[in-house]
Amino acid sequence: MADKRKAGQAVKRGTTAVDMRIYKAVVNAVMSHRLPPGPHLGEADFCELYQVSRTTVRKALQRLAHDHIIELRPNRGAVIASPTPREAREIFAARRAIEREIVPLVIRNATPESIRHIRAALAAEDAARRSGDRAGWIRLGGEFHLLLAQLAGNHVLQRFMQELVSRCSLIIALYETPGSAMCENDEHQNLATLIEKGKVKEATHLIEHHLLEIEARLRLAEQDKKVNLAEVLSGR
Repeated sequence: MADKRKAGQAVKRGTTAVDMRIYKAVVNAVMSHRLPPGPHLGEADFCELYQVSRTTVRKALQRLAHDHIIELRPNRGAVIASPTPREAREIFAARRAIEREIVPLVIRNATPESIRHIRAALAAEDAARRSGDRAGWIRLGGEFHLLLAQLAGNHVLQRFMQELVSRCSLIIALYETPGSAMCENDEHQNLATLIEKGKVKEATHLIEHHLLEIEARLRLAEQDKKVNLAEVLSGR
């Protein structure tokens, strides 16, 4: 469900299956923390990896830049965005403000079907955690928050969340404490229970606490990581 939602949001006039494949590969690598901020993304590398033209690669890179996943820099080309510690704090503050609005809307619009979607998302997240699939767990943790944004029924908030979750994933990839996880599954479970019970005040407090805890686990100092683009985009 989440993959279909993201694909639907991403498709714009002129977008092809190939450049969408590049776009989604980079986003998924960021969401899974396999592609941290800083590395240069060479057009030639993408052309070789996907056997496509530079025109196709540039379309994907332009969309990634529009969504703040990468930065297009003069004389350097595309690089994964590297938010500063100050930007990181501002982005988390914006996300807390948005999710404080989303949670009451999710509760207000809750239906048996929406609760089933939430529980299914949590089951997938828990399965990834128990299997030791840390990358999958991290990705699904972000998708849980995007699902709540969808269930809130406000398309503007949903678009904001798509950007904020991606940018938070960049921040976490850059600043996370070794061994920590993006989201604790128990907090997601507790939040789902509060949503199901219609506890607006408690659920809103929990989402804010949850995001503050994630931010508190970050080491807001500059990091420098080197990656192999072919490896991270292939998932190896």
